[in-house]
Amino acid sequence: MNRHTSPPAGPKGTEMNSARRAQAAVQQNHQALHPSLSARFSRRSRENLGREELASRNAFRAPGLAHTSAARTMMISRRLVGTLFLSWACATCLQAQESDPALTRRPASTPPTDTAKPATIPLSVPAGAPLQLALDEEVRIRKVGQPLHAHTVEPIYAFDKLVIPVGTAITGEITRIEPVSNGKRTLAALDADFTPAHAIDVTFTELILADGKRIPIHTVVTPGSGQVIQFLTAANEKEPKGVKDAAAEKAKEAKGEAKREWDAAMQQVKQPGKFHKAERYAVAQLPIHPQYIDAGTVYFAELQEPLDFGAEPLTPEMAASLGAAPPPGSFVRTLLRTPLNSASTAKGAPVEAILSQPLFDGTRLILPQGCRLRGSVVQVRPARYLSRNGQLRMVFHELLPPEGAGGEIVAQKVEANLEGVQAAATDNVSLDAEGGAQAGSPKSRYLLTTISIGLAAVSAGVGGDTLGDTTERAAGGAGGFKLIGIALGAGIHSQPFGMAMGALGAARSVYVHFIARGREVVFPKNTAMQIGIGTRQAAAPAASGGGAIQQ
Repeated sequence: MNRHTSPPAGPKGTEMNSARRAQAAVQQNHQALHPSLSARFSRRSRENLGREELASRNAFRAPGLAHTSAARTMMISRRLVGTLFLSWACATCLQAQESDPALTRRPASTPPTDTAKPATIPLSVPAGAPLQLALDEEVRIRKVGQPLHAHTVEPIYAFDKLVIPVGTAITGEITRIEPVSNGKRTLAALDADFTPAHAIDVTFTELILADGKRIPIHTVVTPGSGQVIQFLTAANEKEPKGVKDAAAEKAKEAKGEAKREWDAAMQQVKQPGKFHKAERYAVAQLPIHPQYIDAGTVYFAELQEPLDFGAEPLTPEMAASLGAAPPPGSFVRTLLRTPLNSASTAKGAPVEAILSQPLFDGTRLILPQGCRLRGSVVQVRPARYLSRNGQLRMVFHELLPPEGAGGEIVAQKVEANLEGVQAAATDNVSLDAEGGAQAGSPKSRYLLTTISIGLAAVSAGVGGDTLGDTTERAAGGAGGFKLIGIALGAGIHSQPFGMAMGALGAARSVYVHFIARGREVVFPKNTAMQIGIGTRQAAAPAASGGGAIQQ
């Protein structure tokens, strides 16, 4: 029978025409969607669709389709409608995916961003930082290992926080007692001193904070320290009568405050009374006497290992205020990093100091601890004969950030001068109004020389024989060799001997106090200084007729 014969008329022919039109529509839709479906659906879906298509073709191509029962035709129609609906759904999904390319691939999950941690500042005291310590009481030197008790006299800061306050207890010990050379022992014996002083080495090993916490430390004492020192301030500038300068008043107040702080730090020392001082002086004149370390002796002990006190956040307000120019007339506390000596330091030699305390303008931090000041020696004169003492003056002209800091945020040019300084009490140092330091002679030299000349006159018999020969000889011996001279003068019945002893004592006193070389200005490393920033312009040193002044 021919496949292309026209369908029979009647209800069956109508059903067959409807089925053929549905099959043609499905085939046309399948041909249009076949490339996309083949790429996007699974193998199993394609196989099911192929089987249904084959079944549909076979159903319509089989001979005798015109005589298929009504039930079979209805089943095929339902399958075709289901296939048509499935094709429409797939086409709709494909069109939606192609219209929105962003959905063709699942976006990768974005990892959560970490919130930036605020910047922090380590609060640590670096290795090499000095601790200024004063002995609490007088110590009689007996042996190596003898304990020492002291307290801090300068506060220790880390950036802008006080970590070791003034008065913090510290313990140490004597580590070495150096032997006395034969030459020094001989010279001392000629002066009736058979127990000359020994040089000693000390170390400090433990900090005791106010809350009882003990921090072990390892320190090395700076050479040149180990003396009773005082804090000096520069002389105030002369003001015209009836005129008050606000800057001068501020400078005067700042210097007075620095002096009061030093005196308060030294109040913890058990200072000996006048009777005790007189007793110690008398004992020191004996041929054999013990050796003591005076109460209030100050040591500069450098840390060999850093101390950690945690950290603090760097707030935006703190970061914004750093690097601002210090207000005119500001005073900063510093520690000298370059040892100076008027006998060996040349004019123009570089000088560096480090801020030991931060500078605030109200509550705003301007300069943290650790900033550096650089300058130079502008005038120096070594000590000379005829008791002419040494002089030294320095200025600072550059302000730098702390070592290791990244920034030039506080690097700037300044004009800074010395307004206060620590100095040994025996050096009699004074500061003039321009910050120049000059050593001074002891005021007792006139009294001591007068006594020596008087003893020499008595030994020569000036004024008659009212005192007797023995007394005159003993007086001459006292002027020459103290107690030993007194014993020799009284035991040796020789007037010329007594006169010679008296003349020797008087000549030596005159030479030491008025003819010998004067005293030098000596500032050891880690000497505390108060520097005035912008308090005055650096004046050129005055010319002098002496060629010894280096200008």
